[in-house]
Amino acid sequence: MSVKGKIASFITGEDKENVPVIDDNIAIKVEHLTMEFKVTKDKIDTLKEYVIRTLKKNKKEKQKIRVLDDITFNVYKGDRMGILGFNGAGKSTLLKILAGIYEPTYGNITINGKVAPLLELGAGFDKNYTGKNNIYLNGAFLSMEEEFINEKYDEILEFSELGEYINYPVKNYSSGMRAKLGFSIATLVNPDILIIDEILSVGDIKFRKKSSDKIRSMMKDGVTVLLVSHSIGQIRDICDKCIWIENGHLVMEGEVNEVCDAYVKSAKSDKK
Repeated sequence: MSVKGKIASFITGEDKENVPVIDDNIAIKVEHLTMEFKVTKDKIDTLKEYVIRTLKKNKKEKQKIRVLDDITFNVYKGDRMGILGFNGAGKSTLLKILAGIYEPTYGNITINGKVAPLLELGAGFDKNYTGKNNIYLNGAFLSMEEEFINEKYDEILEFSELGEYINYPVKNYSSGMRAKLGFSIATLVNPDILIIDEILSVGDIKFRKKSSDKIRSMMKDGVTVLLVSHSIGQIRDICDKCIWIENGHLVMEGEVNEVCDAYVKSAKSDKK
């Protein structure tokens, strides 16, 4: 990963230090993105079995699974881009690459701006720490300074609605409570790009409305949004553009209703 100013680029060619120049109106540029994972069909249940089969050299070789295959698209500043696809299409993998969690096998991604990933809320929490401790821990992961967190602590606590539970270990929290705290921390920064993976469906009705309102207010400020959701209504409501990914391939890209209509039609025909 190379960083120059606000531009972060993941490049898998020979020259990883050369960050390409892109149109300043583009927030995210994805070129020929391919992602492969190595997997094995071996079912090894114990360390002893693993050691024995390693010594005997009779473990099955790992196979490469191509999760994303030659994906290319642009997201312009201020776009609200929805990402559709059936389970296993590669949507979440794509978002994790854009968030910097995975590095692509091949291809080039250039990101122009500060990213706030809302993927698995609370996934980085230490369950033995209190909610308060995890605010500082999670904030550090998001590159927040301690002084900044101190200034915003009351704001985080108020938005999360955790009250006195902020001093309890996170292992005692419900999934909804962890999501509230994770969302409150992640949306504290003022990002240029917001990456969202199904988190609008997490928590109780009150929290879902509150989180949706928060994201809408950020969108009014011109934040670029990438949203993965299985809710077609949510995609139509929030997004103005959409891409459809199937079996790792980009099937369609365009105006949100056009892509959603084609996706729904395809889903209905598959059921027949």
